[in-house]
Amino acid sequence: MLKSKLALLAASVLIASCVNAETPLEANIKKALEPRLGDGAKIESVRETPYAGLYEVRVGGDILYTDKKGEFLVIGHVYDAKTSQDLTRARIDEINKISFSDLPLDSAIKQVKGNGKRVIAVFEDPNCGYCKKLRQTTLKDVDNVTIYTFMYNILSDDSFAKSKNIWCAPDKSKAWDDWMISGKAAAAAPANCATPNDKIFALGRKLKIEGTPAIFFADGTRIPGAIDLKGLEAKFSTIKQ
Repeated sequence: MLKSKLALLAASVLIASCVNAETPLEANIKKALEPRLGDGAKIESVRETPYAGLYEVRVGGDILYTDKKGEFLVIGHVYDAKTSQDLTRARIDEINKISFSDLPLDSAIKQVKGNGKRVIAVFEDPNCGYCKKLRQTTLKDVDNVTIYTFMYNILSDDSFAKSKNIWCAPDKSKAWDDWMISGKAAAAAPANCATPNDKIFALGRKLKIEGTPAIFFADGTRIPGAIDLKGLEAKFSTIKQ
């Protein structure tokens, strides 16, 4: 019985590796194209798409397209002409999905509005104008939601200082809203107050968050950038809470 289980496990691993293995053609595309991308760009994967003979090239959080020889590069999104579906966006959403439960929520500022049943995580920089607008409009008006705010400091050294002051305030949630909505700065934090700033910065890089705000939902999908209340409610309607 043990031998048969081990054999089955080995076969499963072999099948999975074969499914995910890069074909010789895809390897050749990567070899031909990567040196031409410049700035030390690394191609994460190449795979054939089901449309127009194009090959998908993943570089960082982006998707590019090329031909089977890697001689031409297509930058942009592919749409289904019949349904108008943005196929590239759907693919980006698929590969960038996260496990919401894996987020270190104890390192976020938690705010519960209404029944709090709907859940989002927002990565924001305290010096981000778009983040402030999101707070002053959409997140101020939305109800029945739990918001986990990760202070993701990518704009300046001053962002780290502001985040530390807010994290070390007696009421983190109030201090954050005071700053982002009303422009009222938090008092200077004690020098020995520990923050998760470095941890969240590393997490954001791991999740390939290139700008703020970035919003993550319970199903693991994300929206890069700000969104209005109508758009947020529409997104919520697609998620099983």
